[in-house]
Amino acid sequence: MAKKKKAASGNEKNANSEMASSTSPPTTATPSNSLTTTKKAAKPIQPAQPQSPPALIICRNKHWRFISSFHGPWLQLPPEILETLANMNYNTPRPRPIDPAVFFDIVKIRRLVDEATNLAVRAASGVASIGQTNASNAPAHHAAYLGLGLGYGSGGQTKLSRERKQKMRESATQKLAKAYQLDEIACSVATMQSASALEEVAAHVLQRNPQDLDALYVHFFHEKIPSRQLAESTDLAPLNTVIASRPSDPEPLRTRGIVRIFKSDFEGAVTDFKWAIDRNRPRAVHAEKQLEAEAHEVQQKTNRRQEDIILKDEDHPSSLNAQLLFQKAGVHLTIACRNVAAAFLPTKPEEEDKPAPMSQAENEGQKKMMEARKLVRLHAKRALRDIMGFLSHFEYSPDLPIQIAEEFTHKATSLANGQRVPRGQVYTPQPGSPVTGSAPSHRIYKLSELFAASPPPGLPPYPNMELTTRAQQPLSAMLQTTTETITFHPLLADSLHSLLLCHCLVQTSAKELLRHAYMVARLARLADGYPVFQASRSPARADWIEILRGGSNWINLAGNWDDLCAPAPIPLFQPGANGSGPVPVSMTRGHPSARQAKLLRAAADDMKLDSSSNALMRSVSGSSSTPNGAAEAERQRQELIHHQAVLDSLNDERVTDESSFRLAIRARKLRAERDYQLDNAVTALDAKLTRGDPEFSSPRVTAAKASENEDFRHVPHTKTPDTESAGEGTNGSAKPAATGNGAQETTGGTSPSTGSTSAASSLADTPAPAPVAHRRTADDAARDYPISTERAMAITRWVLDAPPNAGLETSADGAPRKKKKRPANKSSSRSPSAAAVAALGDLLLGGGVN
Repeated sequence: MAKKKKAASGNEKNANSEMASSTSPPTTATPSNSLTTTKKAAKPIQPAQPQSPPALIICRNKHWRFISSFHGPWLQLPPEILETLANMNYNTPRPRPIDPAVFFDIVKIRRLVDEATNLAVRAASGVASIGQTNASNAPAHHAAYLGLGLGYGSGGQTKLSRERKQKMRESATQKLAKAYQLDEIACSVATMQSASALEEVAAHVLQRNPQDLDALYVHFFHEKIPSRQLAESTDLAPLNTVIASRPSDPEPLRTRGIVRIFKSDFEGAVTDFKWAIDRNRPRAVHAEKQLEAEAHEVQQKTNRRQEDIILKDEDHPSSLNAQLLFQKAGVHLTIACRNVAAAFLPTKPEEEDKPAPMSQAENEGQKKMMEARKLVRLHAKRALRDIMGFLSHFEYSPDLPIQIAEEFTHKATSLANGQRVPRGQVYTPQPGSPVTGSAPSHRIYKLSELFAASPPPGLPPYPNMELTTRAQQPLSAMLQTTTETITFHPLLADSLHSLLLCHCLVQTSAKELLRHAYMVARLARLADGYPVFQASRSPARADWIEILRGGSNWINLAGNWDDLCAPAPIPLFQPGANGSGPVPVSMTRGHPSARQAKLLRAAADDMKLDSSSNALMRSVSGSSSTPNGAAEAERQRQELIHHQAVLDSLNDERVTDESSFRLAIRARKLRAERDYQLDNAVTALDAKLTRGDPEFSSPRVTAAKASENEDFRHVPHTKTPDTESAGEGTNGSAKPAATGNGAQETTGGTSPSTGSTSAASSLADTPAPAPVAHRRTADDAARDYPISTERAMAITRWVLDAPPNAGLETSADGAPRKKKKRPANKSSSRSPSAAAVAALGDLLLGGGVN
């Protein structure tokens, strides 16, 4: 009996420990365990206390940011096809469709993760190979591939010894360490799609060898921690050990910098990224020179075309420098935004007309405010510098021949569908084609050059203001022989919108910011990760839309931001005469066929449609005049609003449970509904002004109506306690004052992505019967929910309230002081021999060259 009680207590402790450490299904209680629980239940029943639900236990790498940016078909494509696509992408004329460094990285990550998964599953199942889990020729059970190959096909298996299992796990850990060193975000996505046995492989290695550096590095990513508690549940000791043992490797420094971002140690993160960039610089320079030399040597020795070049693994370009620049820019931008709250003094009511002398405490506050403004501008400039360095890795062409783009698309589609395309196949242009001979010449620019003070000349106009009259042009004028193209990177969209956020903080003029915004929209609509990446939502883009809304579109964008960034239309193709494949419509003949003319007319008609969400809702709601049709249109409009609200709430990092999720949806639906009503009111007012109604004939009445409309558009937003304590700006509308940024009031209609809006306060102000009281409470709670992020609210406040030249040293008249020119170096006037002797002396005294 005593043994049974001990066993029962042991089972109970094990069950409790399992419930506390994971979210696996609870085990069935033994009879002795149920007996003990029955005896305990005989005690006086105490009132049940509400218990918090157990925290979800997941791997640490699932908390990494920008994971959604690396999702795509590359996770499912066979490794052989993926490698062929990478080589084809590298041999495509510049600008290449996808960044070759990222493409080669994901190819190697897929191969390493697949090999590590094979080893981990075999070690967990205890057999020499997965194919031996079934003695017959029948396919193995699916549990074997998940590392659960116990009891399936037990005949004819070769059992593994403990030493063999340990070696297999060590080999798997080494492969995973290499994969995480290439790109920890992409590797985290790949390991999520693999078997569960992969998550425990490093822990098994550490049990027998706690000093294994590869196992320490991999286990840091795979360790199970409570969800959304990375900062509290993460110790940097394993990473510190790896960094101290491998001082020349920049990858552990990159990982530690990312973890320090979660821990809000931004200064330490910047230091880690700086050290990583310094350690990676010699490696990057050497790899670039070696790659150029080898490519030139191959072209000199052989007469093969460039598209036949297949690089070795050690010669592939690296994306580590771009990763470090992107992460470092994000940290600088975060530091700048966190100093915005301290850059403003608390407002005090003016009691006297004469300003009282400032006390010592007020003087200290003034100094802290000026220091915070300097930090905002300083870190925004540093973030802008790093973003420009990141963008310099990618290219843009305004006039790439359509034949090149079509050839890559055709090959990629054939490979994805399992069809083999001969190497070096080039489609013969039709007679009269403007593209003849070998690869045609076209202009190529780095993306950083497009955001310079003077952009390259001759770029296609964007946005094109002639879209509304294009349908009246002849069909021959609509034919295109070239197209715009850009090199894609999974983090490109976020970096482009972060560039706009930096320009807001450095107080770029409204005219210059408008030019940069149109350039970002031009590039964002061209970014396409086909055939390996899929489109993802960008946090910086969502913040930029909220800033446009809060700032009342102070830069006067020509349209809705979502419309400006809509994907560019794909050029039309038709089957070639030789049957080799499709060729561009613009390359066939002087006059289009009937089928081409029909397609072009349809495309021209589509150009006249407004694709914005508000215009779609207005067209849907006004499509039918019958009561049934109006009700159906209203139902469709509500479904559109609800669908968009759900998508936006799912991407909100502050949504942690069901209640916050419902609150986020409700808040977004209220704002969309108010935008719809406001847009209709402005449209009706404009129509009455256009018709010249007697009600608006008097100038005073017109001015009064306009002021009423302006007051309606600028309803003050109710701040939440969190927002007031943080000192952030309003989430809704605020009447912008004229600032150095060019912020000013805008009149007329506004769109949901650019207008100044707030939650519908009229619902709470109107009296309602008792049954509607609960709905009013829900609306009030949803109105107080902050839709904008802290970063968006901080930048919005800076745009609206920061004085001109904030953070700069100004003269008495308020103008920024110009830096004094340094005197010319005296050594330049000396003779070359004297200068050489002086340089040699400095080198000997300094002990080396920096």
